[in-house]
Amino acid sequence: MRLFAFAAMCFALVMSGQGGAWAQPREGFADLNDRLSPAVVNIATAQRVGPRDGLPVFPPGSPLERFNDMLGEGPRMARSLGSGFIIDPEGLVVTNNHVIEDADAVEVVLQDGRVLAAEIIGRDPATDLAVLRVEAGEGLPYVPFGDSDGARVGDWVVAIGNPFGLGGSLTVGVISARGRDIGGQYDDYLQSDVSINRGNSGGPLFNLDGEVIGVNTAIFSPTGASVGISFSVPSAVARPVVDQLISFGETRRGWLGVNVQPVTADMARAMGLSSARGAVVTRIDPDGPAAEAELQPGDVILAIGGRAVADDRRLTRIVAETEPESRVALEVFRRGESLTLNVTIARLQERAAPARPGGQGAPEREPRAPASASVFGLTLAPITDALRRQYRIHPDADGLVVTEVDPDSDASGKVRVGDVLEEIAWTRVEGLEQARELAETARAGGPVLVTLNRQGQYLLQTLRG
Repeated sequence: MRLFAFAAMCFALVMSGQGGAWAQPREGFADLNDRLSPAVVNIATAQRVGPRDGLPVFPPGSPLERFNDMLGEGPRMARSLGSGFIIDPEGLVVTNNHVIEDADAVEVVLQDGRVLAAEIIGRDPATDLAVLRVEAGEGLPYVPFGDSDGARVGDWVVAIGNPFGLGGSLTVGVISARGRDIGGQYDDYLQSDVSINRGNSGGPLFNLDGEVIGVNTAIFSPTGASVGISFSVPSAVARPVVDQLISFGETRRGWLGVNVQPVTADMARAMGLSSARGAVVTRIDPDGPAAEAELQPGDVILAIGGRAVADDRRLTRIVAETEPESRVALEVFRRGESLTLNVTIARLQERAAPARPGGQGAPEREPRAPASASVFGLTLAPITDALRRQYRIHPDADGLVVTEVDPDSDASGKVRVGDVLEEIAWTRVEGLEQARELAETARAGGPVLVTLNRQGQYLLQTLRG
């Protein structure tokens, strides 16, 4: 009984407020909703749609003109609904780019029912953000951005938006993960279990202080409805983009001119790094700032401008946020040595990604190579003209081409047929026998760092013997 009484007393202390996060859900979120919802708006868009192919369009004034609408012909407007939030009393509104993309007209519907025509100030497809401006003739309610970097997994969050076009709605949950990557260049999403559905796009994700720490953007769902996994652009990513769109009508991102990959734990041990951190340079644009700064493939970037680089995605974000034409220091780890390079960040020229090369026709058949070696579960062969054509080996690749990968080896999933093995433990591979010797010597120390050339892309991997 005394144990039960003690447990009951502890529970009472937690529920009375000393447990912190428990107090708010018990009291509800009505006060928060009353304070914040006036700044959350509905976004209505209209797009002019042309006639369907294959059906006639009757000319204006003809007796049959009235049949145009019946046939679905002639110009008509398609409407969609999303959400947004006001960040300035003068009428600046943040929403998702996909909510207003290709719209011919955009309207903002306030909580009090007023409908205001909106001007698109700027939009950024890369982060799926857009900024609108409305003229209300008076100061509008607004909400501030908060610090998403300080948000932790398990923190309570509140979403207010317009799901399914039903009108204002509030849903509540917790942050369930941070740093989610769902396929975008600048992805660093907050994941939550807040119910987000169609129409919530572009709406705010609040912390319990009433600050916007995320812009609700996407859900994971096999059905199209919420299944408890939603993604929000964190305010640390959104705020600089929004500021640039307001100031310039476009984004002005920094550019370093490198491709990078993450540092794995095995790779860190093989390189001599104390922990898996930073980003490995795999390719350098010959016309970019990194080339001028004499950065090299295989360098690990640990910090830029005094900001630590936790991983490859963090590097991308830091560079993008760096003011173009500014000169910053790069802290680099190069083959066991630390050094500092100075680089002038250029401005990124936003452009569409190039189309992936297609493989038309069957590849040429390669006669059996006169010699091969088996290393780390890889069958290696000297590069011949026929192999270069068969595997589309990059002209700059120099080493041994991988012709087979043992599916039961550590290399499976890391190395592909057609990759060129260029280095083992930082030593250039020049022949089959040398590759065997290097592998035997290096594998005694644990995971072995190898350098690959994959269609011109420089990659590092660790392999176990």
